[in-house]
Amino acid sequence: MYHQHFNLKAPPFRITPDARFFFQGRTHGRALSYLSYGLSLREGFVVVTGDVGAGKTTLVEYLLSTLEPQRFRAAKLVSTQLGGDDLLRLVGSAMGLDFAGADKSTILTQLQAFFANQNAADVRPLLLVDEVQNLSLRALEELRMLSNFQVGNQPLVQTFLIGQPQFRDTMAGRDLEQLMQRVVAAHHLDALTPDETRSYIEHRLNCVDWAGDPELDVDVFDTVHRASGGVPRRINLLCDRLFLACYLEDKHVLSPALAATVIAELSHEGLLRLPTSQPVSGQVTRPEEFAR
Repeated sequence: MYHQHFNLKAPPFRITPDARFFFQGRTHGRALSYLSYGLSLREGFVVVTGDVGAGKTTLVEYLLSTLEPQRFRAAKLVSTQLGGDDLLRLVGSAMGLDFAGADKSTILTQLQAFFANQNAADVRPLLLVDEVQNLSLRALEELRMLSNFQVGNQPLVQTFLIGQPQFRDTMAGRDLEQLMQRVVAAHHLDALTPDETRSYIEHRLNCVDWAGDPELDVDVFDTVHRASGGVPRRINLLCDRLFLACYLEDKHVLSPALAATVIAELSHEGLLRLPTSQPVSGQVTRPEEFAR
């Protein structure tokens, strides 16, 4: 709707993860560097955590888009509360294997043979486990056991663990000490700073050939940052509604006053939970203050 009105080639602020809009700012760039470092080592686990909406899935999708398909056999797992055996079956299914009716011993044997055959063909199996905080300790132990598969001194499979902050507490427990010893890198995605929030918004707009219509008042960027807490998905939600409001009111300048109105609407609808404090200033912000 509004993207056509403003001559944008696509909606710039969809909340669905899209690798084409990946923003390589400070924290996401560092996470990408750690994942790349892990790939260069060809072993162990790389852990990336972040709050809901921090951009973890977009980061993973971007990484997958950069891999050469002829060199990697990547399987993305979105985990739920799985037991150990179910996790192994999910891994097999993601790799295109059928383990119907097979017992655990058979599953492990076939997985090892599959990974070995892939490596022999110079193809590297890679597991990307999203929402890893949902996995049971037993399932995490099965992932660690898969990392034992090797030929000579060369591991046959590598695993990236992507999840919410509570997974860091899980990793700190004694039950996962052996897995932790195999983590080669870990990073937590922080919220965007005010300057990064502006760069993030402008980056997404530039991806869809924004030519300055609507014009964004410079104070709007700070307003969006304070209302969103610097969380990318919240920024997307808020900016999407801001551009829609501009279109519906036939405006071509996005002002702080309009932003304050939209923020109040989203808050009232329960779609935007306003931060109770600001990371930079530590001051409490009330909805009516966004118009200032």
